Amino acid sequence: MQYDVIVVGASFAGASAAMQLVRARRTVLMIDAGQPRNRFSDASHGFLGQDGTPPHEIMAIAVEQLMAYPSFELVVAYAEQASADADGASVTLEDGRHFRARRLILATGVRDELPAIPGLQERWGQTAIHCPYCHGYEVRDRRLGVIATSPHSTHQGILLPDWGPTTYFTQGQFEPEEAELKQMCKRGVVIERTPVVRILGSAPEIDAVELADGRTLPIGAIFVGPRVHMSSPLAMQLGCAFEQGPMGPYIRTDDMRQTSVANVFAAGDAALVFSNGTMASASGVMAGVSVHRSLIMA
Repeated sequence: MQYDVIVVGASFAGASAAMQLVRARRTVLMIDAGQPRNRFSDASHGFLGQDGTPPHEIMAIAVEQLMAYPSFELVVAYAEQASADADGASVTLEDGRHFRARRLILATGVRDELPAIPGLQERWGQTAIHCPYCHGYEVRDRRLGVIATSPHSTHQGILLPDWGPTTYFTQGQFEPEEAELKQMCKRGVVIERTPVVRILGSAPEIDAVELADGRTLPIGAIFVGPRVHMSSPLAMQLGCAFEQGPMGPYIRTDDMRQTSVANVFAAGDAALVFSNGTMASASGVMAGVSVHRSLIMA
């Protein structure tokens, strides 16, 4: 069977794209390996109507609703290979199964790479977090720390005092520029130039950080910008063009979520410079609508 659309990835972006397409009565195959980026978080915040709901519950409801449409099909597996041509795209699973569709939507997400600081990984998504709009309210009024990982980390340092007293750890590498330093000082941010070498406390809580010179500073939550990598090799196999963002590469698309490869669209964290649940879902909606229109106009 040839589908109208294959969607790879069943998190916020992929499910949002699929919903537009099944409601347009198109046959959709969704392929998902069950490893969403947000699996480390207990709750999704800032997503209208779903604030505080665990991400896996949101997606369980989404899949249940999608399954009510007769033109929808879900396969839980890892998509290992993909190719595209003038007539559509093909996807092969790790178990050898092969599927073809007229259009392909990549909602494959990204993988976060954290600094190699002991104690950080086991707190990721709990008290070691990235986005203050997603999780800042839950750690409000604690002593907050920013562990700099790129020049962009200064923006976290400038934002965070709205949630709690903030210390910016340059890690000896990412010194604020003069204008940024003035903003930080104005907002009461403490600049610490000695690197953090360990996170202390009973995980997932944080009591303090240990510095390279042996000092410990009380900290209740850490904000850190991870490096991001593609969770899937499909975009690279297909020859999609990439852009370089402040945290890593992302798939280049136009405003309609079309990639540089014919018949291939992309949405969600893999195709956004900055993202959260709402942005991922919105990009999925756009991808779904755009794919439907492209099928009509073909």
